[in-house]
Amino acid sequence: MKGRPIVTIFHNEQNLYTVLKIKVEETSENYTEKNAVVTGYFPKLHSEEQYVFYGTLKKHPKYGLQFVSTHYRKDMPKTKQGIIQYLSSELFKGIGKKTAEKIVETLGEDAISRILENPSLLDTVPKLSSDKAKLLYDKLVEHQGLEKVMVALNEYGFGPQLAIKIYQTYKEKTLEIITNNPYRLVEDVEGIGFGRADELGFKLGIQGNHPDRIKAGCLYKLETDCLQEGHSFLYREALLSSVKKLLETNQYIEIPLENIDNELLKLEEEGKIIVEEDRIYIPSIFFSEKGLTTKIKQILAQRDYEDQFPDSEFFIALGELEDRLGIDYAPSQRKAIQTALLSPMLILTGGPGTGKTTVIKGIVELYAQLHGLSLNPNDYRGDEPFPIILAAPTGRAAKRMSESTGLPAVTIHRLLGWNGVESFEFNEDNPIDGRLIIIDEMSMVDIWLAHHLFKALPEKIQVVLVGDEDQLPSVGPGQVLKDLLASNVIPTVRLTDIYRQENGSSIVELAHQIKNGTIPPDLRIQRKDRSFIRCTTAQMADVIKQIVTLIKEKGFTKRDIQVLAPMYRGPAGIDQLNQILQELLNPNSDRKKRELAFSEVTYRVGDKVLQLVNRPENQVFNGDIGEIVAIFYSKENEEKQDQLVVSYDGNEVIYTKQDLNQITLAYCCSIHKSQGSEFPIVILPVVRGYYRMLRRNLIYTAVTRSKNKLILCGEEEAFQLAVMRTDDSLRNSSLKERLMSKIEQPDSLLSYEEELMKTDPMIGMGNTTPYDFLDY
Repeated sequence: MKGRPIVTIFHNEQNLYTVLKIKVEETSENYTEKNAVVTGYFPKLHSEEQYVFYGTLKKHPKYGLQFVSTHYRKDMPKTKQGIIQYLSSELFKGIGKKTAEKIVETLGEDAISRILENPSLLDTVPKLSSDKAKLLYDKLVEHQGLEKVMVALNEYGFGPQLAIKIYQTYKEKTLEIITNNPYRLVEDVEGIGFGRADELGFKLGIQGNHPDRIKAGCLYKLETDCLQEGHSFLYREALLSSVKKLLETNQYIEIPLENIDNELLKLEEEGKIIVEEDRIYIPSIFFSEKGLTTKIKQILAQRDYEDQFPDSEFFIALGELEDRLGIDYAPSQRKAIQTALLSPMLILTGGPGTGKTTVIKGIVELYAQLHGLSLNPNDYRGDEPFPIILAAPTGRAAKRMSESTGLPAVTIHRLLGWNGVESFEFNEDNPIDGRLIIIDEMSMVDIWLAHHLFKALPEKIQVVLVGDEDQLPSVGPGQVLKDLLASNVIPTVRLTDIYRQENGSSIVELAHQIKNGTIPPDLRIQRKDRSFIRCTTAQMADVIKQIVTLIKEKGFTKRDIQVLAPMYRGPAGIDQLNQILQELLNPNSDRKKRELAFSEVTYRVGDKVLQLVNRPENQVFNGDIGEIVAIFYSKENEEKQDQLVVSYDGNEVIYTKQDLNQITLAYCCSIHKSQGSEFPIVILPVVRGYYRMLRRNLIYTAVTRSKNKLILCGEEEAFQLAVMRTDDSLRNSSLKERLMSKIEQPDSLLSYEEELMKTDPMIGMGNTTPYDFLDY
C-alpha cells in the first residue's frame, strides 16, 4: 500500500510501534477507501514524503480494517527534477535548490543510493562544505537507513519487533555488522539466542569451525548455564563439553575440543571471560564475588564495637526492654541481640516460628536505647539521616519489617537508588548514610545485588543479615547466604527453638519436618490449619475449583487466597489454573465488568495481577501484586489508546495495550515469585507432573508462605519425592573459598572491577528477573 501520512495516531519512542492514517495513492489490496490506518514499527514518518508499506489488511475486532505492515520503504523520486526537489526540501536544512542541482549533476539520478553506499562521493561535489555533506548524509541515513535495514532483516527472517531492536543497537552499521559477524547478535541484542544467530550465520556461509561461531557458542553457553542454573562459574571441562554439543547440533560436523579451547583463550584475552584455574566466569559475576569478599573482610576487620558496652549495661538495658515489650527472650535470642550490637556483622538465621522478627525488633530497640537515639523519623531534620536502615529484596518483605518494627523499610533497589536502566545512585563513591543496617530475606539476594549493596555501605556501619538458609536460593547467580554461613568467618546465631508452636501451628511443625527431610506421619490427617487432599494431575483443576468455592462461601476473598505452583505449563500449571481461578474469583457473568484482551488473556476490572518487569519510574517492581481498578477504551481518553489501571496498595499505574506483556494474572503464581511474602491461605498442588521442579527447598519455601491455612492437594508420592530430593551443592560458587582465604585483593584488580561493574545489573534476565525486586 502506497501513500502519504496524514496523522500519527500513536507512536512509541522506545520500540517504534506506530499507528498512523495515510492518504492512499496506490494499493494491491482490494481496498477502495481514500484513507487507511497502517500499523507497524516505524520511526516518525513525514507528511511531505510518500511511503510504500508491505503487509496485509486485517480486521481488528474493535478498530476495524487496518493495514498491518511488516516493513516499509520510502517511495523515492525517480526523475532528475524529483530528486532535486527532494534534496532541497525542508528535510535537508541548508541544502538549497542550487546545491541539490550540483549534487545530481555530479552524481547522477541515482545520487541518493550512491551517497548511502559511499558518503565520500559528496567530496566530489563542487563547493559543498564538509559540514553540509555530513548533514546531508546523516539525514539520508536517518530517513532511509531504518527502512533499508528493516527490508534486509525481514528477508533474513527477523520480525519487525526484533528488527527494530537490532537497528536500535547498531544503527546505520546494522547490515555491515551482522553480515560480517552475525554472532554478535547473541552478545548485544536481548532476545536473540545462539540458535537464531546460527541460522543467519549458516545463510551467510559462517559455519562449522568458524572462530566467530565457536566464540559465540562459548559465550552463549557460559551465560545461559550460569543464569539458568544459578552458577557463578562453569568448570572448563563442563563448558567445553556443553559448547561442543551445542555446535555439533544441526550441523553434521565434528568440532574438536582443541578448537573450542583456543577460542576460550582468545575470549579471555579480549576480557569477555575470566579464567581462574579451571573455573570460567562471566566478568561481572567474577568481580562481584571479588568485590563482595573484599568489602566483607573490611567490615569484619573493624574492632570499634567489641567493648563499647559492658555486659552489665547490656543486660540491664535488655531487662528494661523485655519489661517494656512484655517479652522474655530465650538465650539464643539474647545472644543474637548482643552479638549484633557488639560485632561489625551478624548473620541471624532460622526457620519459621523461631523468632527472627522478634530479634530484629529487639536489635533495633536496644541499639537506639544504648546509643541514646530516637526511633521517631520525624526527629531527624535536614541533612541528619535516620541512623537505622531496614531493607529487603522484596516490597512485601520490607512491608513486614516495617510493620514489626514500626520503622520505615524499603527494597534494596530503592535503598541503592536504582535508576531502572544500568546503575545505582549509591556506590563506593557515594555511600548510603547510616549506622546500622538490617537486611531481611537474605536468601533471595544474588551475587550481583549483594555486591552492589555492600559496596554502597559506608566504612563505619554495623550489618545484620537475616534469612532462612533452607529456602530457595536466589533466582540470579550465586548462593550468597549459604556461602556466608558455610565460610564461618561471620558471627552467626542460628535460632532453632520454635515459638509459634504455642499457638498450635501445625504449618510451622510441617515446615521443620520438611527442612529435616522427614515425611510427617500425619500428612493426610486433617488438622486445624492444614489439610491434604489426594488427587491426580487430571483432577487438579476441579479439586482447586471446589476448594476455592468452599473458601469463598466462608467469607474469604481473592486477596486472602493464593495458589502456588512450580510450573507454568500443563493441566496443573500456573497458566491453566489462573484461567480457572479468574472465572471463579472474578467472574463477568453479567457482562458489566470492563475487559481488555491481550494475547491469550482477557483482563477485567477486579483481577489480581502480577508485575513481571521493573518500572522504577512508577515505583512498581517485578513480583509486585496489584488489582486492576479501571479500564479505559481508546475513545475515552486523549491518547486514543486502550488503558488499564492497576493499584499496588494505592499506587495506581497506567498500562497501555503495548505494556500488557509486563503483567500477568496472579491468582496462581510461581513459588519463586512468592518468596518474601505471606498469605492467609495457601493452596499448594504437588503432583508428579512437576517432577523436574520437585525439591525439598521448593516445597519448604511454599509451605512457609502460609500464615493461617495450608491446603496441600495432589499425590502423596510426589510430596515424598520432593522432601527427599535436595539441591545441596548443585550451584558452582567460589564465594565461600574467597571468604576463607587470607589473600588480599590486588589494587589493579579492584580498578578493573570498577570498570566492569558499570554493566547493567539485570543483564540477560529478560522478563524473569533474578531479583524479584518489589517496592515499598
